[in-house]
Amino acid sequence: MKTQWDYTELADAYLKRPDYSAKAILRLIALSGAKGGDHVCDMGAGAGHLTLHLAEAGLAVTAVEPNDAMRANGVRRTAKYPHVSWIEATGEKTGLPDASFAMVTFGSSFNVTDRQKTLAETARILRPGGMFACMWNHRDLADPIQAEIEAIIKGAIPEYGYGTRREDQTEVINKSGLFGKVEKIEGEVSHVQKVEDCIEAWRSHATLERQAGEKFLEIVRGIETYLRGLGKDSITVPYATRIWAAKKA
Repeated sequence: MKTQWDYTELADAYLKRPDYSAKAILRLIALSGAKGGDHVCDMGAGAGHLTLHLAEAGLAVTAVEPNDAMRANGVRRTAKYPHVSWIEATGEKTGLPDASFAMVTFGSSFNVTDRQKTLAETARILRPGGMFACMWNHRDLADPIQAEIEAIIKGAIPEYGYGTRREDQTEVINKSGLFGKVEKIEGEVSHVQKVEDCIEAWRSHATLERQAGEKFLEIVRGIETYLRGLGKDSITVPYATRIWAAKKA
């Protein structure tokens, strides 16, 4: 299934991305009222980072992922959970039945959809009172290492931005008129990453590549030179898992 952005070449790199905050996910599940055995839908499930949290909480998960390579990784990682199933679809058009789910989640995927169409589709497949939730892991840009990486990027692209993934989603959710009060949940994550893997992650950074154009390789070389110059085998990257959640009105 075709989407605006093709993540096929990034699928394996996504396996090394940071996990979401377990505490934040548990708070979300509690807020939603979902109980073990309830059916939930994980949209844009990718390699299964969020799907695994939901499965481990005993929820029956339908994982939706349009990209074949991403979905293959997710299927493999969740294979031990009989209550997880995977389908090929998009957030805007799932083909799933009306009023089927206690919760619909978007882990780092809401920003790559048509958000209003996706909210309408989410409301359609949610049960009355069911919960929508979108989330991202945001690097702590005040961390000294991350601040230096940002300086390298901004030195080449002064106008560089992370787009909608770093924006407050409240207004977008409210604009749909389909959900109640928006709740925010946040939890910290410390991601220990080998320097080689960190460099590889930047080589596969789709947002940076799109904005950098012909400067992309130059920027990645600058990041690589800096990270290797630290003289460390691994670094700790601080993240915050930020969640916006609201129940179907």
